[in-house]
Amino acid sequence: MLPFNFRYFKPTGAHDAVRLFQAAKNQKQTPFYFSGGTELITLGRIGLDYADDVIDLKGLPGYGEVSLHEQYLVIGGGVTLTSIVEDNSFPLLGKTVSEIADRTARNKITLGGNICGKIFYREAVLPLLLTDALVGIMGPGGLAYKPINDIFNQTIKLQDGEFVFTILIEKEYLSLPYFTQKRRKQWKTGYPLVTLAAIKKGEEIRMAFSGVSPFPFRSAPIEKAVNDTEITPEERADQALGSLPSPILDDVEGSKEYRLYVLKNMIADAIRELEGEKIGQ
Repeated sequence: MLPFNFRYFKPTGAHDAVRLFQAAKNQKQTPFYFSGGTELITLGRIGLDYADDVIDLKGLPGYGEVSLHEQYLVIGGGVTLTSIVEDNSFPLLGKTVSEIADRTARNKITLGGNICGKIFYREAVLPLLLTDALVGIMGPGGLAYKPINDIFNQTIKLQDGEFVFTILIEKEYLSLPYFTQKRRKQWKTGYPLVTLAAIKKGEEIRMAFSGVSPFPFRSAPIEKAVNDTEITPEERADQALGSLPSPILDDVEGSKEYRLYVLKNMIADAIRELEGEKIGQ
């Protein structure tokens, strides 16, 4: 139960959703685009989120669908994490999101909701950063596609009234070698100590991270260190740690020092696996 009253709208088209949002703003109300709803319910109960008008996007055509086209895998912003796992068209994304929360929560959490959420881990964005995904953003000017690496910097940069309608991933990325791993301090579900996702395109390893800093990120200096094949995976991991953005998290999930220790080993393991060396040999 939320501790505030709100008006509920369920538009049948994306343009109608935007018009409802703008109308609420014009009336000095606080509108909220509703997809899975887990964050509004979680944060609203403790007074950290609020809405006068809730605009439910789940019925929008194409918003909750996964499809393969000639060049792209197209995933609607309203596709749940459970559906992504079960569809498995993009194994790196499926494996990464399978570690978010528990099955009950993943049945409601959507791809768009996770990458745009206020809870800063946003682990679903990692494979999208690695594959230079295109984000279809719906707003007052209609639907526009933008490279995710242009509009995601610590968080996704949306203008007032915009929402993520769809994600496009080039099909060449769907079958590339990948590595993804989530480490927690304890328990089988919960927030990450560190999440690492990596993919190998040609001879280049790309990596993205969550849980290290208070935002997910991909870093060119880290990837330069990771791809220095003149030195060992452990040495490359050491060099990568020198390029981490600040601050490094130090909280109840784990100390800064422990995070860095875990991260170094994860980076080295990812390098070895993607370069064909079996871990433990």
